Amino acid sequence: MAGMRLLILGGTSFVGRAIVADALQSGAEVTLFGRGKTGADLFPDVPRRIGDRDSGDYAALQDGSWDAVVDVSGYVPRHVRQAMETLDDRVDRYLFISSHAVYVDEAGPGNDESTPRRPPERDTEKLDQDTYGRCKVACEDDVVGRYGSRATIVRSGKVAGPHDTQDTFTYWVRRAACGGRVALPGEPEQPVQVIDVRDLARLVVQLLFDERGGAFNAVGPAQPSTLAELIHTCAAAAGTQVELVPIPADTVPRLFPLVRPAWSTQQRSADKARGAGLPATPLHTTAADVLAWDRLRGQPPLRCGLSPADEEKLLREHSGSR
Repeated sequence: MAGMRLLILGGTSFVGRAIVADALQSGAEVTLFGRGKTGADLFPDVPRRIGDRDSGDYAALQDGSWDAVVDVSGYVPRHVRQAMETLDDRVDRYLFISSHAVYVDEAGPGNDESTPRRPPERDTEKLDQDTYGRCKVACEDDVVGRYGSRATIVRSGKVAGPHDTQDTFTYWVRRAACGGRVALPGEPEQPVQVIDVRDLARLVVQLLFDERGGAFNAVGPAQPSTLAELIHTCAAAAGTQVELVPIPADTVPRLFPLVRPAWSTQQRSADKARGAGLPATPLHTTAADVLAWDRLRGQPPLRCGLSPADEEKLLREHSGSR
């Protein structure tokens, strides 16, 4: 790994940050490309190329060559197309961070990388629940179409860990740490798959080192978990105890943290990725590390879930729902 030259498109926010940290620890030579607005104080010794994918400004990448590029910030086909046109064969491998949202909802438990994907979407850059996965499909197709066997696709599931910007796992970590009765607007037995961001980063760097092409499901944890088990694990990591109180799903926002009606989307196989080097950080460790990080940053308001007042109100209204 020492001496491998990596270009990271978006390497200072959560997933990209973890990939950069792992790559540097592995001895790679890293160059960052981004707007320079997020994490400006991170990785002070790493060269930065400043540009803007939304506006199509790739001027900073007109020169230089790398062994591989990791595309963390490509969400729509235009992003990927312009990056590939700029870099062309000045990168030997293109690794694209995709999502399990590319798969059709009808896939059954244990589905793998051969599962049918959604139709590609190229006519919009508005990302929502319907278009996000389809845009990622189009991005995947374009990367494979241009780089062939030199294309690597990593389809991540729900990612958790310190520095998470989405708060969905952090919500349960923080809530479980408070202990007591916990409102659960979902089925306790719902399967959940949460991958530690550091495991995802390790897989990405290992795939590059091994020059592996193809698609890989990056999901976890290694041991199957239900939503109830996840919340209890978060409580155990905090040294608390919780009592889960089921409440009607229609009493909360439609997309509640980790609650999903389509259970099969939470039961994907990671066998191929495990065989390629995906580690398996215990869920308890991930929860403990997120709790420590959340406390260190002062536990700011979360972007999802219930406020303490709203949860208490729901618990009073549905105290008989056991």
